[in-house]
Amino acid sequence: MKHIRIAVWAGVAAAALAATTACSAETTKKTAEAVSHADTIMAALTRATDRTEQLGSAEVKMTTELNGGAPIAMEGTYSWGDGFAYDVEMDTKAAKMETLTTDPSIRMLLVDGAYYYDTDPQPSGPLKGKEWMKVDASAMFGEKGAQALSGNSGAGSPAATMKGLKYANDVEDLGKETVDGKSTTHYRAVIDKDHMGKFKDAYGSGNQGTLFNSVTGGSESITMDVWVGAKDLPVRLKEVFGTVTVTMDFKKFGATADVKAPPAAQTGDVTELMKKAAEQQG
Repeated sequence: MKHIRIAVWAGVAAAALAATTACSAETTKKTAEAVSHADTIMAALTRATDRTEQLGSAEVKMTTELNGGAPIAMEGTYSWGDGFAYDVEMDTKAAKMETLTTDPSIRMLLVDGAYYYDTDPQPSGPLKGKEWMKVDASAMFGEKGAQALSGNSGAGSPAATMKGLKYANDVEDLGKETVDGKSTTHYRAVIDKDHMGKFKDAYGSGNQGTLFNSVTGGSESITMDVWVGAKDLPVRLKEVFGTVTVTMDFKKFGATADVKAPPAAQTGDVTELMKKAAEQQG
């Protein structure tokens, strides 16, 4: 009987070992498949990022939603490479520029880290007789934020945003979808607080008042949806952080006009006034 019990226990142990080995093998297989699938997704996103950076400019429609409010849309030319620049039109009321222009839409430029607004000439002050109002980005985002905008990183540009995808710790392939009449593959990537360090670098310092916190609202994660179409180019890019949603629809890549600052003689600079007003409010 003793030998029988030993044989039984040996059989049970062998069966348990076999089951454990099989389970471990299946887990290993599933893990390997998941890693391989994630690698495939990241390879596709990397190709899209490289293509976006390579082409250097695009015609884009960007919509921003804040705290569930009415969307704010900007549409025009975006460029990157030698710093982020754009030439866009947006709703005057959404831009809160009704007191400076009677036109229902306003043209806005970003060149070398400074914003320019096409306003009506004013009767007095720094905008007297001027067609453009200039505000340096440092008045809104601090010195480091302004440097990030005007530097080679082109922080805030579509290319810089796409580069942030490589810091995602969770990626998904959500399948085929038609966007703006184009066949695309929909990918989703999540960058959590433990993987946002390098992403912050693209936007300058992570301190309060810098471009990064202005953009993310201090959120601990960013969810990025990318719809990639033909020639490995993004058709739509959507970011969600906190209560902010930013969506970019790409109409055409490359071959766009250069974005240049308006003539100095037609420009009134209100940067220092903006900084003083911010100091008084702070």
